[in-house]
Amino acid sequence: MLEIIMVLYTLYTLIRIYISVMQIGYIDIEKNGEAVLMSQEKFQIAGEYAMKKERLSLLSTLVDYGVFIWWILGGFAWLTSMVGVTGSVLDAVLFIFGFMAVGFLISLPFEIYQTFVLDKEYGFSKTTPKLYLVDQLKGMVMSVVIGAVVLYPLAWIVINVANWWVWGFALLFSLAVLMNVIYPTIIAPIFNKFTPLEEGELRTDIESMMEAVGLKSDGVFVLDASKRDSRLNAYFGGLGKSKRVVLFDTLIEKLTNKELLAVLGHELGHFSHGDIWKNIGMMGLLLLLSFFFLGNLPDGLFYAMNIEPNAGVEIAMMMMLLPLISFVFMPMMSAVSRHNEYAADEFGSELGGKENLVSALMKLITENKSFPKSHPIYAFFYYTHPPVLERLKELGYDANAVSEMVKPLDKDGIFSFIN
Repeated sequence: MLEIIMVLYTLYTLIRIYISVMQIGYIDIEKNGEAVLMSQEKFQIAGEYAMKKERLSLLSTLVDYGVFIWWILGGFAWLTSMVGVTGSVLDAVLFIFGFMAVGFLISLPFEIYQTFVLDKEYGFSKTTPKLYLVDQLKGMVMSVVIGAVVLYPLAWIVINVANWWVWGFALLFSLAVLMNVIYPTIIAPIFNKFTPLEEGELRTDIESMMEAVGLKSDGVFVLDASKRDSRLNAYFGGLGKSKRVVLFDTLIEKLTNKELLAVLGHELGHFSHGDIWKNIGMMGLLLLLSFFFLGNLPDGLFYAMNIEPNAGVEIAMMMMLLPLISFVFMPMMSAVSRHNEYAADEFGSELGGKENLVSALMKLITENKSFPKSHPIYAFFYYTHPPVLERLKELGYDANAVSEMVKPLDKDGIFSFIN
């Protein structure tokens, strides 16, 4: 069984490497061709940024594979000797925390490089070392607290309950739904400041728009994203009374009120179509299948790694193999997500105006330096949002015509279809 797991993980890694190499090669050619949707200079910069990000991801994939081989050929045995697993729930939790700590330390250099080198080079990251350290400390505390809440009962179930994968799934799925409820109002404010949108025409228009679609929310809030990053974004999150609309302060700074309303209309489309519940349902199905397959791994697999099967190593093995299971279902989940995005675009264009939504999309890709083209296989696996060229086509706009409209950019590279 160990050999089968190694072959499957190797195949998974090789496919990911192939997709990354194809994407890098595709962008390397396209970025030197005729620009679309932005000026030639910004088009090439966006292409260079996309290539550098993908090269970093490729290196991370190779490191992850090496770490996987290390874990199964000796790493789990080493960690078992360090923790001294006796079969208790506490030992299992400590083992998993040790497994997570190793993963965190290995991924940390990649995150630091992304934040302080790559993103700063292209004008995104505004994070200071002090702020980054504070965020990391907060994240570690949150991981310990939430990890203990999740892992202790899960380990108890693995040790004491027959067919533990069924009840383990029920526990994690319930906690995932709970996280959707508490994240906007309890967890997110630990890292960012959320300020109610000030009174005025924009807030009045937003509240009228929400009322028109029947959305009762906790409010409309502005997130102080600019202290960490310059990219533009907005989201609608939460369940029940915790539902709230969140606008990045960077988005408010760059978009007109009409464009903001169109973006909000898109987000309200997700609410109106029940996309949050659809996503929760897909996540639940994936989690159930993962628990079924990974929760029934034979004991011989662990003996082949020179360790005794126990709750800690079984849960750690699940965590390590979960990306492989997720990758298998990724194309289907991405396709469903892209379908939902098309529908939300249509909804937003009807609610906030098609021209305003298109103009907002153009500002988003320009400010976020999003390269507008992608290799088809990369988009097939990874794109949860349709490529912007396809979104424009669905909205009835030809990319070449739009490109002609955006050539006369102002000094900041910002344009609008709206006078």
